[in-house]
Amino acid sequence: MTQRRRPTIHEVAKVAGVSISSVSRALNGNTSNADMVARVNAAVQQVGYVPSVVAQSLKTRHTGQVAFAMEDIGNAAYLEMVRRIQPTLRDVGYRLLLHSTGADVEDELSVLASLSQNYVDGLILCPLRVTDRHVEALRRAAVPVVVIGLLPDDVPVDNVRADSRVGARLAVEHLAESGARRIAFIDGPLDTVPGRARYDGFRAGLATTGLRTDDSLVRFTDFQFEAGRRTALALLGEHPDVDAVLGANDLIAMGVLHALRELGRDVPGDVRVVGMDDTPLAATSFPALSSVSLGSADRGRIAAELLLRRLDGDDAPPERVTVPPSLTVRESSR
Repeated sequence: MTQRRRPTIHEVAKVAGVSISSVSRALNGNTSNADMVARVNAAVQQVGYVPSVVAQSLKTRHTGQVAFAMEDIGNAAYLEMVRRIQPTLRDVGYRLLLHSTGADVEDELSVLASLSQNYVDGLILCPLRVTDRHVEALRRAAVPVVVIGLLPDDVPVDNVRADSRVGARLAVEHLAESGARRIAFIDGPLDTVPGRARYDGFRAGLATTGLRTDDSLVRFTDFQFEAGRRTALALLGEHPDVDAVLGANDLIAMGVLHALRELGRDVPGDVRVVGMDDTPLAATSFPALSSVSLGSADRGRIAAELLLRRLDGDDAPPERVTVPPSLTVRESSR
């Protein structure tokens, strides 16, 4: 005789139209959202779900820990996030655990899957790529998750975004207003969320300023200093008439500054340079680097605040927060 399959919490979440962590909070009495509790209870009855006593016991254990998974903890933009996330969490008694993923999709998915082991109470995730597998893993996450980066609107987690497209456009418009006519762009990988957004913004900036698009002046590499330096040396060797370079982040732009120094080119006299992220590196470089702030510190703070609300039982619909960019002009592009 075949034993009848036992309904799962995933089915309850799907029928109720809420996240798995919301179902857990409702079943454990950890929420004051009466409407959400009613929907979960109705879904439980509909699918015939019977909570496991052991599982419920595990779910009610709190670790006092939150994880932050990002591409590279050595990147100053992520350090700015950490500097705001950690005190926000510490003020209410949570410890912060850091994990560098190297932008490896499998590692990010492993982090999401491991949430069922109850080693943290929540996760802040900052992926460079968002695949269908990410979306499914986020839907099934066992604890509250906040994503820093662009997500499809139907993913049921809080999301804090930078407007990289507008930021790149602002940089191009500034360079054009400063007199540049042959503006090159060194981007990160185009299959990443920031790489695509900044490329689109670069092209939009050329369009709004009436400058001709020249694909030979666009290069794709890694979001790293040495990648920016090597790519700039090759680009400037092929196109010595370039009079401005936009780096897709400050690390790339710093590499461009070093390449120009190696080539004996003056900044900003011969070539103007602008970066993105406006990390502390920008203000301390020589010459000081103009850069577009994408609000790394604010994004980190907002993500931590949203996560704390979820940990406190808030079951309101997911929030989408966009932090606007701003350009700081320094010596490298004046």
